Amino acid sequence: MSESNAIVRRASMIWVLVTLFLDVLGLAFIIPILPGLVGDLLGESSALVARFYGLIAAAYALMQFLFAPLLGALSDRYGRRPVLLASIFGSAVSYLLLAFAPSLAWLVFGRLIAGVAGSSLTTVNAYIADVSTPETRAQNFGLVGVAFGLGFIFGPAFGGVLGAIDLRLPFFVAAGLSALNGLYGLFILPESLPLGRRSPFRWRRANPVGSIGALGAYPLVGGLALAFVFVSLAQRGLESTWVLYTSYRFGWGEATNGLTLGLVGLMAVFVQGFLIRPTVRRLGERRTVVVGLSISTASYLLFGLATAGWMMLVAIVVGAFGGVAGPAIQGLVAGSVPPEGQGKVQGALASLTSLTSVVAPVVFTAGLFGFFTSPAAPVHLPGAPFLLGSLLLACGLALTVRLFRRVPPAAPAKPPQTPVAKLES
Repeated sequence: MSESNAIVRRASMIWVLVTLFLDVLGLAFIIPILPGLVGDLLGESSALVARFYGLIAAAYALMQFLFAPLLGALSDRYGRRPVLLASIFGSAVSYLLLAFAPSLAWLVFGRLIAGVAGSSLTTVNAYIADVSTPETRAQNFGLVGVAFGLGFIFGPAFGGVLGAIDLRLPFFVAAGLSALNGLYGLFILPESLPLGRRSPFRWRRANPVGSIGALGAYPLVGGLALAFVFVSLAQRGLESTWVLYTSYRFGWGEATNGLTLGLVGLMAVFVQGFLIRPTVRRLGERRTVVVGLSISTASYLLFGLATAGWMMLVAIVVGAFGGVAGPAIQGLVAGSVPPEGQGKVQGALASLTSLTSVVAPVVFTAGLFGFFTSPAAPVHLPGAPFLLGSLLLACGLALTVRLFRRVPPAAPAKPPQTPVAKLES
């Protein structure tokens, strides 16, 4: 019976990872060319493009903040499968809106819908928690990183090539991939949450602020959430500033940015596909988090101080090893929450990520990058967003170390006494 369950678990993981890969591939298609489309619609200076690009990124993240807990709560009530399918087909619609967008307003509208659909990562994480065992938990969440990495290997490179042909072509291709992704899930993806393990839907749980407050019910999860905010702010700041920074600082074009983002994906596949399991086995989830955050802190510092393009490549390779922290954190969270609460907790964490994604483009892109590359800046420091990211990661590392000292690991449960032992005594 256990062997049969293991086969079902493996098959379910394969199905959801393929679904996630196709979704990420479509998303990664548009990363190198979205700033260009914004500029094409605006026809203005690069400073104005950066400002509007930051606002569009913030609008996308705002939708994720508002809807991630709703999708998580719905998946706890009605199952993961229908929520995933609705999100996938919603992504296809959003890409079509971007492909045909005649104005900036249509572009914003398309990104708003994409933000709602993109909240499905909440349900993906809950799905993986459903089909994972304590032994495979960190490894399975590491495979999420592999799926993302593969998507970012092929997506930006192909998106840059297609964007060189026509700026709107990648959006059509992304829409087609999302539609195929939805059809795949419609016929293949099984449900992971049985009827007996579902919980009632309550609007209080679907409230983004209320769902974040619910993290306090789990001491370790609640403590990790604060450190998670610092880490997420740094990551979102890097994502929103990367293309603008490398174009300004090193003169990288769409093709170069696409290839370097492909390198990011390649390293993520290597680290999260081959290093997560042995690292967690050797160090444990807690020490893996500490090591990963330490490496990330150093890599962001190198990003901010780089004076040549090759230094960015070194920082990408070094920083990739910090990726072991994310799956270990997810493993700690999943191991602290019962099955019926996974969707709610994952939705709350996704809301935190989305909230930082609202703040980061304004602070890192329009704020720090815009100011420190302007004539009004007291010092020319285009790497300021990455230096702030390094500081935030250092704060997250310090908070995590303090939390692990304050909340020790739970002691393993003792095996129950058997009737035979009682008779012998």
